[in-house]
This record gives sequence, C-alpha cells and structure tokens, in this order.
Amino acid sequence: TNMAASMNLDLAEDFDITDDPNSEFVIEFQPDVEEAIKEVFPSEDLLDRPDFNVVDYINNLFPTEQSLSSIDDVVNKIRLKIRRLDDDIRNVVRGQTNAGQDGRQALEEAQKAIQLLFTRIKEIKEKADKSEQMVKEITRDIKQLDHAKKNLTCSITTLNHLHMLVGGVESLQQLTRRRQYGEVANLLQGVNNVLEQFQKYMSIPQVRQLSNHVKTIQQELGTQILGDFEEAFASPSGKPLAASQQLMEACSVVDILESRVKRELLKWFVNLQLSEYLHLFDENEESAWLDKIDRRYAWLKRTLLEFEQKYGHIFPQNWDISQRICLEFCNRTRKELQRIMERRHEEVEVKLLLFAIQRTTNFEALLAKRFAGTTLDVEGQPVRVESPNPFDEPNIETEHDPPAIADGPTLVESPFNKIISQCFEPHLHVYIQSQDKNLSELIDRFVSDFVSHGIPKEAECADAIFPSCADLFVYYKKCMVQCSQLSTGGPMLELTGVFQKYLNEYAVKMLSGNLPKIVVSTGLTLSNLLKEGDTPKYTPDELRLICIILSTSEYCLETTKQLEEKLREKVDPTLSDKIIMSKEQDVFHGVISNCIQLLVQDLEAACEPALSAMSKVHWQNVETVGDQSNYVTAMTSHIKQAIPLIRDNLASARKYFTQFCVKYANTFIPKFISHLYKCKPISTVGAEQLLLDTHSLKTVLLDLPSIGSQVPRKAPASYTKIVVKGMTKAEMILKVVMSPHEPAKAFVDNYINLLNDPEPSNFQKVLDMKGLKRSEQSSMVELFRVRVPIPSPENAPNKRDAEITDAPSTEAHRPTTPQETSRIKKLEKLIKNKKIY
Repeated sequence: TNMAASMNLDLAEDFDITDDPNSEFVIEFQPDVEEAIKEVFPSEDLLDRPDFNVVDYINNLFPTEQSLSSIDDVVNKIRLKIRRLDDDIRNVVRGQTNAGQDGRQALEEAQKAIQLLFTRIKEIKEKADKSEQMVKEITRDIKQLDHAKKNLTCSITTLNHLHMLVGGVESLQQLTRRRQYGEVANLLQGVNNVLEQFQKYMSIPQVRQLSNHVKTIQQELGTQILGDFEEAFASPSGKPLAASQQLMEACSVVDILESRVKRELLKWFVNLQLSEYLHLFDENEESAWLDKIDRRYAWLKRTLLEFEQKYGHIFPQNWDISQRICLEFCNRTRKELQRIMERRHEEVEVKLLLFAIQRTTNFEALLAKRFAGTTLDVEGQPVRVESPNPFDEPNIETEHDPPAIADGPTLVESPFNKIISQCFEPHLHVYIQSQDKNLSELIDRFVSDFVSHGIPKEAECADAIFPSCADLFVYYKKCMVQCSQLSTGGPMLELTGVFQKYLNEYAVKMLSGNLPKIVVSTGLTLSNLLKEGDTPKYTPDELRLICIILSTSEYCLETTKQLEEKLREKVDPTLSDKIIMSKEQDVFHGVISNCIQLLVQDLEAACEPALSAMSKVHWQNVETVGDQSNYVTAMTSHIKQAIPLIRDNLASARKYFTQFCVKYANTFIPKFISHLYKCKPISTVGAEQLLLDTHSLKTVLLDLPSIGSQVPRKAPASYTKIVVKGMTKAEMILKVVMSPHEPAKAFVDNYINLLNDPEPSNFQKVLDMKGLKRSEQSSMVELFRVRVPIPSPENAPNKRDAEITDAPSTEAHRPTTPQETSRIKKLEKLIKNKKIY
C-alpha cells in the first residue's frame, strides 16, 4: 500500500495531477453507456474497466519488493501510452471538426440538386401536355373516318342479312308447299340464325313483319307435318313405307321447330300404337284380369318388334320412340289394373296376386335392362345416364361389386322400377293375411309334432335346440325377401307385426308351454323328509327338455336381433325407426330366466332332504370326528348326477350355464346356513364334524361347473367369489360355536372379529347352537349390543346380503384359549389330508 501511494505521488508530479477537488480526475458513465462503449470498443485492458482501482492495478504490476527494480520501465511504458492516447484524442477531435464542415457542405449541394430536378420534371410535364394536344389535333380526322368505316361495314352486313332473310323466307315458303322437308330443314335453321341477328331491330315494322312471317311458316310446317303423319299412317300399311324418306326429313324439321310440335307428334304416335292394346284389354274384357296379365306384356313385346322393323328407321334415335311407347304402356297398364282391382277386389287372391306381381316385376326388370344407358323420366323427359354394364340387373348389389366412383357419371334410377307393380301395394294386405294364416298353421304344426313325437332325441336336435325354431326363421327370411320385392313401405311394417305376433306365440306355445309342469316347493312335508326318493324332481329327459328350451330361447333371442336389423335394412329409411322388437326379446329373456329357475329349483329340491337330515342330527352327542357325513354324500351324489347332464345340454349356451351355477350358489348357500342355525345344541366335537362337512361342501361347490367333465375348466371368478364368501361365513359360524363362551367378553369379541355381523338375532342363533341357557344368553346379548353399535337405517345391511355376501375378509382371528387353537389346527390338518369327491 505504501508503495502504491508513492507511485501515485510520482505520477501526480510527472503529469501535474493535483488534489484540487474541482479537477475531474475520474469520469463515471451510466451503466447503459458503459455497455454501449463495450460493444463499440471491446477491450480486455484493466485500465478500460469502469470499476478500475489504482491501488489494485499497481499491486498487480509490482506484487513483490523485488519487482520494484523495473519501476522505471513501467513508468516509461505508461508515459508512452498516455502520449499515444493524447495523440488519438487530438486526431479524433480534429477529424470531428472537419466532418461537421463537410456534412454541411454536402447538404447544401443535395438541396441544390433537388431544386434542379423539380425544375426539369416540370418542364417535361409541360412538353408532354403539348405533345398530347398535338396528337389529338392530328388524329381528329382519323377517328371520324374510323367510325364511318364501322358504320358502313355494319350497314353492309345488315343489308346482306336482310337480303338473305327475305330470300330465305320466300324460298322457305315455296319449299314448304312442295314438301321438300330435307331442304326446308337446312334453310329453316339458317333463317332462324339470321333472324337472331335482327332481334335488336324488331322495332322496325318491316323487320317485325318478316319475323312474324317466319313464325307463321313454322306453324304451317308443324300443322302440315302432323297432317302428313296422320295421312301416312291412316292409309293402308304400304304408304308409310313408301313415304318413309319424306317422313324422316320431316322429323329433322320437327327438331328445329318449337318443342310443342314434337310433343304433339310423339303423343299422337304413341297413342296410335297403343290404340289396339286399349281395345284388346279393356276392363270389361276377360283378358284384362290378373290371370291373363302375361298377355299384356307379350302384346307389347310383339308391338315393339313390329315397330322397330317397320318404322324404327323413320324416327331419329334420340327421340327414344320405343321407350316412350313402353312408358305410356306401363302408365296406362297401372291405371287400368288399379281400376280393375278396385272393382273386383273380392276376387283378388294371394296366389293370383303373387303371380301377377312376379310377372310384372320380371317385365319391369326386362324393360330396365333393355333401356339402360339412355332413358327418360316418368314424364317422358330425356335423361342421359351411363351404365357401366348394360347387362347388370337393376337395384341388385353383390358383395363382389366394385365400389362406386364418386366423380364418375351419375347413375339415374330406371323409370321402369315399380312403375306398374306399385298398383299392387294397396292390395298386399291379402298377402299379409295369407302369411298370417300360414304362420298360424306352422306354429300349430310345430305344437302337434312335439305332442306326437315328445322330447326330440339328441340326434334330432342340432346344438340342443328345437328344429322348429330354425324352420320358423327360415320361413321368416323367405317372407321378408319376398315382401321387400313387393313393397318396402307400409306392407313391410304390417309383416313385421305378423312376425312379432308369432314370435310371441312360439315363445308361449313351444317354449313356455312345454316346460315340465312339476313345481317343487321349498317347504316339504314330513313324509318327504322320511324318504329321500319321495321328493318330486325332474327326470333326466325333463332336465334335457328344459335345457333344450333354454338353448332354443337363446337362439331365438339372438336371431330376433338379427331379424330386426335386416328388417330395418329392407324397409324404407323413413320407417326404419318404427321396427322395434325389444318386447319379443324380453319374452325370450323371460323364458331363459324361467328355465334357469326350474333347474335351480330341481337341484335345490334334490338337496332339501339332506339338509333337513343335517338339522335333525343330535350334534351334541357326536363324540369323534370321522369321515364326511351321510347328508354331504347324498348332496354330492345329486350334484354329480344333475350337473353333467345340464352342462352337456347347455354346451351351446355356456354363459347361461354359468348363470345357473351362480344362481344355484346364491340359493343353496343361504339355505345351508339357515339349516346350520337349526343344528342345536352342538358340542365342540359336533362343531368340528360340521366344519369338516362344510369344507367338503365348499370344495364340491367350487368344482361345481366342471364336475364330471373330462376337460377340467376353471370356474368363473364371479362364481368362485360367491362360494368362497358364503361358505366362509358358514365356517366362521362353526368356529365361533367351537370357541368357549367364557369369558363372555372374549366370546363376543371373537364373534365380532370372525363374522362382523351386527344383527343381534344372528348372534342369538349362535348362542342357541351352543346350547346356552336363556339367562346366560340375555347377558351375552346385552354385552353384544354394547360392544356392537346399531347401524343406521341407510347403512344397515340387507338381510339377503347378510346371508350371502357378508363374510369376513380374512380367516385370521385370535383364539381365546390354547385348547381351542389346538383343536382348530388338528381339524384343519384333517381337512387337508382328506379327499372328498
């Protein structure tokens, strides 16, 4: 520090730096100015830093005393650097002074140049105006001459057109009188084209007179040509052929005349061709009835062939005379058939109606194919379409057809589609009534066949369903396809109603009506309990019949859904929402539920005597734990007999077999627990035996879906969960019964831990099973009420839920005494070593 101070003093003496406070030795800039200086003059020198410290700088130059030996050299370098900086500053100041003077001089020169440029632009503009005025004066006469030339050319052209028009009108009048229609067609077209040039001169009387004259000639031509056609075809058959050339030329003239002439000519000619048809098939004639409808269509075929051979070459091809004849024939035929069927509606029979519809639809398809490509609408107006294949059947699609090309030619529906057959639609109720009658007879035949032949044999039932249901839906399909060809409107809805009617009848008469009539009651009399064989139950054939009815109901249910979809596809889109078969599907669902309930009731009734026998055993007298009890063997035997038969006959309805197993478990387990409560009093050994029996039943129930099956299958998880919960509850009840009732608090806690059941009534049943006296029970019930809070109504468990689903989540519990623990462990070891099947 002392060295730095001495250095500062030396520099101050050398450069006349004083301590005067007025002398600004250090200049400080704003931070943004410092940043700008760094960007313009980047430097790594410490002297250029804004936070420069003299002391630190000198200490950096002379870190040790030994380095002071070079102080003279350092001072000389600093002095040299200062001189160079002074020179640079001096040059910059001088240069800045010179630059300001040069800038002011350049600005003055630029202003003078701009003023000169404005002056020159003004002069050029004045000269341009003078040049433009001079050009206008020079070309004034040329414009006048140009306008005169245009007017003269237009006058000459108009005069030539007028000459052509006057000459053409005179020639046209002469050619019309001589009936030279070939020359008339060419000349008339030219006259019309020339006359279009005079539309703006119609205010001139002479031009207007010529235009009216041309219209008069056209009217005379139209009347004359119509007369020529009438004369030619009214005379003997040879004359039209002789005058065919003249008539062909007349048709070309008609194309030029107004469209009214062509319409009148076509209408007259088509009526002429159909005059014989109207006479032959008058509504009073016998040939006009539906049974002779083939003759109508045969007559048109002969007439078309005759026309095309004799007169087809006379008319232009684009007139579509053959198609116009067919259209008028179809329209008149439809009206005639409507009138006849309304007058003789009592004679319309279904066979006759179907015969007429079939012949008519075939005839319409033939016409649609014959006139594919170029066709007319129903009013006879031409519509141009392009068909990818003239031999394609109309309105028939196959799964192999290529997709339609979006930007290709538009395919217009043929006007012959249902043009005649629509007249039969008001009478299709005859067809619907016939199908109603046929289906009624079919259902009666199904019922009579079942009564006469009985339960069908296994070889006669494909997939364990009635053959009659397949026959019914095949008939439905045939009716649906046939009706869709006749009509897709109201009659299709009526047919749907008939289908729904006989689906319900089939469900009632063939399915529900053929279920076995034996109804097993859950309450059995004393005589039923004495002998197991006296319990009413279904025979194997009756069980197979129930399974067949269940499978048939499932088939009908699924096929009814498909039938509904197909009907919606066939019917008009506006009516598809009215086709609903949900009620019929609910009917089949009901039959399936009844079948499952009957199967459950049968197996339940078979096991009822064994459960009753279990509750009648004196369990307080059981001294040793042996093999499974007789009632378990009896129930296992019934299950092994019934389940394979039911499973094999429900092979095609596997999900409903699973429903049967679930429903049986939900029914049997609560009943087993209910009978378990009736076993009282029970000794500890008796409880051990019951626990062994319960585990045996649990094993049988877990294997229930695959009992007797050669291919073992894992039971569904939902079914296994129900069995495990229900049977575990039964096991927990028995474990509570096995535990000592003293001390009472430990017994109640054990009950709560194992069963988690807040119902005092169930706790009372367990006490009854232990054989406790009423005085002992009352104190325990009071203790139970104290230790178990009464649940609120909204949280109270349902009784059925308490019996079926309420079970402890784990079997882990705290035995009250070591003696109890030893007994349970021995019993569990015995259960594991036994094989119960």
